[in-house]
Amino acid sequence: MKWVHKILVIASIAFFLNGCVKKEILDDINLIEAIGFDYAGDGNTSGTILYPIYQPDQPPENKTLTAKALIKKSILQDIQLQAANPIVTGSMEAVLFAKELATKEGVLELIDAFQRDPGVGSGLYLAVVDGEARELMDGNYGVRGNATFISNLLENNIENEDLPKTNLQKFLFSYYQEGQTPFMPQLKKISDEKIELNGVCFFKHGKVVETISSDQMFFFRLLVDKYSNGLHRVKIKDGEAAVRSIRSTHNFDLSKRSPLEITVKIKVQGIVNEYTGNEVKPEQIKQLENAFGEEIKKQSQELVDIFKEQKIDPVGFGHFVKTRKRKYDLSKWLESDLKNLTVKVVPDVTITEAGVIE
Repeated sequence: MKWVHKILVIASIAFFLNGCVKKEILDDINLIEAIGFDYAGDGNTSGTILYPIYQPDQPPENKTLTAKALIKKSILQDIQLQAANPIVTGSMEAVLFAKELATKEGVLELIDAFQRDPGVGSGLYLAVVDGEARELMDGNYGVRGNATFISNLLENNIENEDLPKTNLQKFLFSYYQEGQTPFMPQLKKISDEKIELNGVCFFKHGKVVETISSDQMFFFRLLVDKYSNGLHRVKIKDGEAAVRSIRSTHNFDLSKRSPLEITVKIKVQGIVNEYTGNEVKPEQIKQLENAFGEEIKKQSQELVDIFKEQKIDPVGFGHFVKTRKRKYDLSKWLESDLKNLTVKVVPDVTITEAGVIE
């Protein structure tokens, strides 16, 4: 009869635990899908939550609530004073920071609240807004709701375009990692129905110190992430080609220890999807490979120079040096050693085939 006793004990425990779970009905809560923060002056921060109102046979209605507070962690409490239902964070997809706030006040205190919230997943997207976060969230961007649109926009650009992988977990990893600094994508509202990814923002001590344009994102991704699918246009004397299905890898080599020198080998493979010239002959393929390689070398080197000037290291050169030099001290990396680092970019471009000719 021992097995009967075990079943009764297990059933009792399950019943007890089930009674301890707080039940929440969707119609009786405000399920936050996104939150944005803006600079409100005099040390104040304005927070705006975005939550859906579900209606039968219709797209969700985007609703927002806004509150201003001096103590950043009390913003949700102040917003709750305006809400008829409890505010729940378990379905958040994106957190947005106005660029003015991210530059003047920083984002670490705000992010800290989310990393401590057990209801928030580590895959949460973070982004800087070129403008006001509240204004961006007030648009109407699709039938699945604004938060889902923003999340899908970032996910699509990570999977198919030039945005390196980024989320809450990766931002925090880069921030706490010795010899590396974090970054976030930058979004801009174009109209009430359109948002674009228009760059990447780089942080130092939790504040934005530099931003690159969308045109530079391709080369930044070559330095920090892999390509499994991509597109880039390359110009030569005889025409212009769209190189698609780009696959890339990068490898670092500590080529000199004193003074420090890192060789970055970037290997790129792709196909010519379109070409504006008359015919893609082996001669044109070679020209495209050379032109593409020179562009990678030039643009990547310019990015490295920007990072050295701003004393930031989103690529993680410092962390790499630490793994190659025993007892290396990173305490002065950003302030002095990074400036004296020599970085050589060595591209290896292979175009495997040619497609449509215009």
